[in-house]
Amino acid sequence: MELKDRFWEIDSLRGFAVTMMVAYHFLYDLNFFGVYDFNVNSGFLWYVARVTAFIFIFLVGLSLKLSYFRVEMDSSYGERQIFMKYLKRGFKLFSVGLLITLVTWIVIREDFIVFGVLHFIGTAIILEALFLKRGCIHLFSGLLFVASGLYLQQFAFNFSGLLWLGFIPQGFNTVDYFPILPWLGVVSLGIFSGGILYKNYRRRFELPDLSGLYTTRLICFLGRNSLLIYVVHQPVLIILLYSLGVLELGFLYP
Repeated sequence: MELKDRFWEIDSLRGFAVTMMVAYHFLYDLNFFGVYDFNVNSGFLWYVARVTAFIFIFLVGLSLKLSYFRVEMDSSYGERQIFMKYLKRGFKLFSVGLLITLVTWIVIREDFIVFGVLHFIGTAIILEALFLKRGCIHLFSGLLFVASGLYLQQFAFNFSGLLWLGFIPQGFNTVDYFPILPWLGVVSLGIFSGGILYKNYRRRFELPDLSGLYTTRLICFLGRNSLLIYVVHQPVLIILLYSLGVLELGFLYP
């Protein structure tokens, strides 16, 4: 494999998660706008949403490790340049998250996104940038972060300044919430797995080559464009529902 090549199985898994995300959000929108009553807060659909989120965020960590292997092999990168690369990437994603905060504040006001998945991923990239060369630390920190976050979810707090960390305020409602705890732990586990499974940007396990199949190429395309799809899929779904006559645009906040 050339160093510039991508791993088709990673793009495929991300593309599969994109498909799950769009399908779930279609059902979520039908419920949110009162078109059809789906139970999205428990049961099967709740697990679908969590599995989808886990795949996405785990792959954030795994892809970070792969990216680090690539820049580490490039002699033009020093430690400072490597950190700045991930600082810029994280800031870019966080900025897109802020834009989504503004849009959701205008459109759905009461449940607008304060610290959603893009805010989280941008922050996680910056936080993890200093520790990408570490090995087992990501296994232990990942398990610790996940356990801490699951513990915090049992409580509600009378302050909101640390909701980004995982301290959920009383009465807090939002359509998208990914706090540092427990989700940074999932990123850390992805980094650890990337270091084991793809050490030095080489696949360390046997896998049949399915990259030439049409379905594989299609789902890999979705995986490679996951950020764009995430940003535009909700407006597209809403326009689709409106075009089908099942949604009025009166939901816009006056």
